[in-house]
Amino acid sequence: ADSEKDIAKLENHFNRPEIQEARLRGKGKSIRFSQSIGVDMLYVALPIKIKSQITGYIRLARPLHEVQSLIEKVYQSIFLTIIIVAVLSLIIALIFSYRLAEPIRAMERFTEKLRQGHPAGTIILKTSDETKKLADNINYLVDELQRKIKLANEEKSKLMTAFTSIDEGVLILNDEEKIEFVSPALANMLTDQYGNIDGKTLMEAFRNIELQKAFQKFKESRVRVSREITLGSINPVIMSVSISAVHGHPGEEKTMVVFHDVTRLKKLEMIRADFVANVTHEIRTPLTAIIGYLETMQSGKIKNSEDEKKFVDIILKQAERLNRLVEDLMTISKIELGEINFNYEDLAPADVLNGIVALVKAKAAKKKIEIINNIKAILCPIRADRDRLSQIFVNILDNAVKFTPDEGKVTIEAKETSDSVVIDISDTGAGIPQEEIQRLGERFYRVDKTRSRDLGGTGLGLSIVKHLMMAHGGKMEIESQLGRGTKVSLFFPLQKV
Repeated sequence: ADSEKDIAKLENHFNRPEIQEARLRGKGKSIRFSQSIGVDMLYVALPIKIKSQITGYIRLARPLHEVQSLIEKVYQSIFLTIIIVAVLSLIIALIFSYRLAEPIRAMERFTEKLRQGHPAGTIILKTSDETKKLADNINYLVDELQRKIKLANEEKSKLMTAFTSIDEGVLILNDEEKIEFVSPALANMLTDQYGNIDGKTLMEAFRNIELQKAFQKFKESRVRVSREITLGSINPVIMSVSISAVHGHPGEEKTMVVFHDVTRLKKLEMIRADFVANVTHEIRTPLTAIIGYLETMQSGKIKNSEDEKKFVDIILKQAERLNRLVEDLMTISKIELGEINFNYEDLAPADVLNGIVALVKAKAAKKKIEIINNIKAILCPIRADRDRLSQIFVNILDNAVKFTPDEGKVTIEAKETSDSVVIDISDTGAGIPQEEIQRLGERFYRVDKTRSRDLGGTGLGLSIVKHLMMAHGGKMEIESQLGRGTKVSLFFPLQKV
C-alpha cells in the first residue's frame, strides 16, 4: 500500500535500500532522488512484527527540503532557547553578583571614610553569610581603634595641659634627631630669637656648642645629662638643660630636652653675692676705724685731751655711720618682707614737706644753700603713711643738700597731672652721667663712692625711697645733666573722687 500512489501501478519496493537495511538492522533510512515525484526524498523504514515474525515493512518518505526546513526550525528554536537561557542567566548572575558585591562595597565605603578621618559609624549588613562575619569583625576592630584613639587623645590632652602649665620648656627629638615637638612655654621663651625650630636639629635650631656637646654626651651613654648654658645673643638667657631618653614604641629612640630658665635665679645669686660683699665692706670700714682709734687710745699714746676728744669724735662719727647703715638695711628688709605696717591717710603734701624743709634748712645753712619751696597748699591730697612719706622727703632733700656745692640752690615744686601728684626736688649740684642714672636706686650704688662715704652716706637712701614709692603705688624718676644739677620726681597716684 502507498498513501500517495495506486498500488497496482507501483513496483515491488522490497529491494529498496531502506527496506533491506530495516530487514538487517531493524531500522533503515535512505536519501535519493524520487523519479515519481521528482525531488530528493528521505526514506525511513521499520519492520512490522507479529509474534516476533516480520510480516511486513512500513516506510515513510518526506521530501528532503521539508525535513531540512523542519531541522532549521528546530535549530532556530534551540538557538532561541539558548539565547533566552543565556540572557536570563546573565541577569541572574548580575543580580547575584550585585547582591554578593554590595556588602563588599559597603565595607569599602566604610573603610574609605575611616581612611579620610571621618566618623564612619557601623557597617550594617542584612546578610548572614561570611561577609556578615567579616563586617562584624571590622566593626569590632573600628570600635577598639576609636576607643584607643580616644584614650590616646585624652592622654595627649593631659600631656599638653601639663606642658602648658609648667614653666619649664620641653622639646622632643625624633629618632632622626630632629625636633618634632616644642612646648608652648619653650616657644614663648625662644620664638623672638630663634623663630620656628620645628623639624630642625639642635645645632640647626640653636647654634650652641655647649648644648651640642651635652647632646653628644647623652647619645654616647643614653644616660641623663644636665648642663647650664647661655642661649641668645640679643637677650641672653641662662638655661639649665636636662637631656634624657623618652620610652615610646619599640624601636623608637626619642629624646626629651627640658629647658629651665635660671636667668633670674642667677641674677639673684649675683645680687646676693654683691649685697654680701657690699655689706661686708660697708660694715668693715667704720669698724676698722673704730677699732684702730680705740687701740690707739688703749695703748696710752694719746698725751693730751684735745687728741683724745678728736679720737672720740671720730669713733662716734663712725659708730653713727654704722648705726645708720644697720637701720637702713633693716628698713629695706622689712619693706621687702612686708613687715612694715603702713597707716595710710589723706595727707596734704605741703604740710609734710614744710616740716621736713624746716629740719633740713639748718644743714643747708652751713653750706649757704638756698632752699626754695614753691609747693602750694592747694595740691590734691595724697594717700600715704605720714612717717614713711617723711622718710622719703628726708632722704631726697638730704641728698640734694649733701651733693650741692656751697651757695647752691635746692628747689621744690609740685604739679598735678591727669593721674598723679608730682613733686620735683631739683639741685644745682655736679650732675650725674646718663649711664649712671639707671643704676641709682640699687643697694649701695654710689656715683662718687669716696665722696659719698666722706659725707656719711650709706648708699641705701635712694633704694629705700624707691621701695617706699612702690609701696605707695607710685614711682621715682631721676633726670640729670652734668654741671647743671639733678631733678628727682616723685609720682603719687591721684586720689579718685
